[in-house]
Amino acid sequence: METMNATAPTVADVVAALDSWYPPATAEQWDRVGLVLGDPGWPAGHLYLTVDVVPETVDEALAAGAGLIVAHHPLLLRGVSSVAATSWKGRLVHRLIRAGCALYTAHTNADTANPGVSDALAARLGLTDLRPLHPGEAEGTGIGRVGRLPQPLTLRELTGRAAAVLPRTAWGVRAAGDPDRVITTLAVSGGSGDAFLAEATAAGADAFLTADLRHHPAGEHLAAGGPALLDVAHWASERPWLDDVAARLAGRFGVATTVSDLDTDPWTLHAVQPPEEHHP
Repeated sequence: METMNATAPTVADVVAALDSWYPPATAEQWDRVGLVLGDPGWPAGHLYLTVDVVPETVDEALAAGAGLIVAHHPLLLRGVSSVAATSWKGRLVHRLIRAGCALYTAHTNADTANPGVSDALAARLGLTDLRPLHPGEAEGTGIGRVGRLPQPLTLRELTGRAAAVLPRTAWGVRAAGDPDRVITTLAVSGGSGDAFLAEATAAGADAFLTADLRHHPAGEHLAAGGPALLDVAHWASERPWLDDVAARLAGRFGVATTVSDLDTDPWTLHAVQPPEEHHP
């Protein structure tokens, strides 16, 4: 049961809770998670949650008076030898430190957690009887989830449903497969998921919803008789998790939270080509 503190927590307090929910040791070896910058002793009375740390989300966090940003994607994923303010990332580091705002990242450790990123995605679609798509070492953990829809839908109907319940982006939702195929069991994976196409097939899913699907792997998967595919914007597939984290943190510490709805998906335009004209 969550408890509330009478006084504002420190950065260290919030980091300890986040690390207990999303253990850094469960992140992939290539990943960079945990406290990125800031003093553990700084107050963290207002928490800001975002998928991406970019100039626009930092503007929003500082305008809200945040003492700690909780982000999904790492700002500094690859090795750096300088954080001078000569690059946009360096400038963000300087801005945050000057403002007394810390930064924490939970990435692949939040993907594998239970509840984690894909649980929030599954909840948006109303899935029940959840099980991991790619099981982790601990029971119930793993990348992705497989579950049952509240009622069977055709692929066409499910595509429309996903577009309605997921955050709006220019990318939208596209699908591959027979539009009239009936979907009862759905696999989902927040973020890039074409590494789990084989798992979706082995899980007996009728369809697999994820992001960043590529032409050749998708085509080969379908040619082999695999589940139908729904491809959504990367940001939209991970944004639902922020609401879960914000609720847990507010319940634990009684602090104010701001969940960013700024669409940080890089694609900003989408045009549907008109149908071909058929002349007699």
